Amino acid sequence: MSNTYNKFNQFVADIANKNCNLGSDTLKVMLTNTLPVATNSQYSDISGTEVANGNGYTTGGVAASITSSMQTSGTYKLVLGQPVITATGAVGPFRYAVLYDSTPTTKTLIGWFDYGSSISLANTDTFTIAFDGSAGALTIA
Repeated sequence: MSNTYNKFNQFVADIANKNCNLGSDTLKVMLTNTLPVATNSQYSDISGTEVANGNGYTTGGVAASITSSMQTSGTYKLVLGQPVITATGAVGPFRYAVLYDSTPTTKTLIGWFDYGSSISLANTDTFTIAFDGSAGALTIA
């Protein structure tokens, strides 16, 4: 199942203004079935469309551990672990996984991944948010 990364416009300014530290802040992924808008800037802008709490999914999403955060030859790469959601009942539908920084008070939006069509989980199903381990979840050049 492929996914496509899309950046929130404000994310660049949030890095420049030190509102987001990709090397040490807590990153999370929340699920929604509503297409995010690139002009959204904080979690509260989209939290009303998040998948309902329960059945193995917790409001606010799941932590995305930072595997590595590095800069080489003018390109920064963020590599994240692959969080897994295990359903204990029906979860979804969702199509978008939204990556955000939960450390700042405003909970800075970073980007979203489009899975191409809506996904629903039944009891005991698992869903892996598969970030690219070699290319990174995102790169900044």
